[in-house]
Amino acid sequence: MKGIQKLQNKWGVGPGQFWLIILTFALGGSLSGRLCSKILNLLFLEKNWAFWLVYPLILTILWPFSVIFVSFFTGQFRFFKGYLGRVGGRLLGLGGEGKVGVTAVGAFAAPSTASAAPVHIAIFASGAGSNARKIIEYFEEGGARANAGSKGSGTLSTTAVPIKVSLIVSNVPGAGVLEIAKEKGIPTLMIKKDKFAATGYVESLHNAEIQFIVLAGFLWKVPEVLVRAYQPGMKIDGSNINGEANVSKGIINIHPALLPKYGGKGMYGSRVHEAVIAAGEKESGITIHWVNEHYDEGGIIYQATCAITPSDTPETLANKIHALEHAHFAPTIERVLS
Repeated sequence: MKGIQKLQNKWGVGPGQFWLIILTFALGGSLSGRLCSKILNLLFLEKNWAFWLVYPLILTILWPFSVIFVSFFTGQFRFFKGYLGRVGGRLLGLGGEGKVGVTAVGAFAAPSTASAAPVHIAIFASGAGSNARKIIEYFEEGGARANAGSKGSGTLSTTAVPIKVSLIVSNVPGAGVLEIAKEKGIPTLMIKKDKFAATGYVESLHNAEIQFIVLAGFLWKVPEVLVRAYQPGMKIDGSNINGEANVSKGIINIHPALLPKYGGKGMYGSRVHEAVIAAGEKESGITIHWVNEHYDEGGIIYQATCAITPSDTPETLANKIHALEHAHFAPTIERVLS
């Protein structure tokens, strides 16, 4: 039982999915064995030394195709696509270490060349998901270039890299963000606190081909195991994408205040706005920053501000902050990924 639990934690799956994966392995192995025997029976009149010499080679070639075929019927195609990609990459030794630079406040990387394959991002959210919706729809519409073209104004994007929200991760059953994911046809992953702390669900994220993680109103602390796995430049597997190593591009968060003030454990939502107003601040804003092992202490990527008037309440300030989040979060993600 300990071995089973260890595999479940490594793959980041529950008991039901675990047994479907094991079933897929078994049926795929059986199918590849039968196909291999039929093929070799056509080539050899008897099972001599040559038959047994060729058998493991043909079986090895047929096995991944058989497993992928079976995975369609067991509903585990996404898992095995990622799993076989990583295993194949490790065996072939493909790819090298990539580097992604950290961006200073308000500054972004230089333009990059166009890519055929999109950057797959996961959005982690605990609540209604208004930021998640804005991000999803921004990239559905083609990002800054498409928005500038359709509105006749705005600044063109510095990147031609396509970006796709490929997974929504939540820790709250029934959260509004899950309804948004359903509406948009985006896969979801429900996570449990003990497993998240132990594994970070890294295997599940890799299986979903996630390269970049966005925290949009996610209330749990990100465990060190996930922070380490998604440091910019860390290998996701041994494969190449658009001629470059498949590496993670980091984890970012949005905070509803101007860090380093009003951050840290317990500072989220209305608590932040109440503290800002109680302190008599004349302005507040948003901070988009890299995520490390500590609450709200990662390097700052971008900040935007709004004025606080004497008549402002935590509720009216929250509305100003939401407007800034909706206006700046998705374009900042796009520019970071350039």
